[in-house]
Amino acid sequence: MSDVIRASAAPKPVGTYPHARRVGDLLFLSGIGPRDPATNAIPGNEYFADGRVRSYDITTQTQAVFANVRAVLEASGACWEDLVDVTVYLTDMARDFKAYNAVWAEYFPDIDTAPCRTTLGITALPTPIAIELKCTAVVRADNRQD
Repeated sequence: MSDVIRASAAPKPVGTYPHARRVGDLLFLSGIGPRDPATNAIPGNEYFADGRVRSYDITTQTQAVFANVRAVLEASGACWEDLVDVTVYLTDMARDFKAYNAVWAEYFPDIDTAPCRTTLGITALPTPIAIELKCTAVVRADNRQD
């Protein structure tokens, strides 16, 4: 049996899937990007007049995606420190890895408490974003909202 999580403080999913699903003490988050929950705008993007992305700021997008992950965690009865595994998708690994990795180090300064991480370079994401996270967390018994 599993519980479906919908987080009002996170951007709406771009498809038919929940923000997260809790199975026992494990919490599986769907892919989460940096879109603004209130406006659906993508922080750090600048556009040409025809709507194509002119440039983006990976630092701004990384901070926004971390805020969105935190919102889903909190709606699930978990917290930032409950993350155990994170898969990161970057659309331009060569350009963005260093800046993204610097933001990661700010949010996870201690290797002994940081989640495991895999970072992949991919060609595209379903919206014009440069980063997306797929996360797994453990919801501790004292934090569960049963």
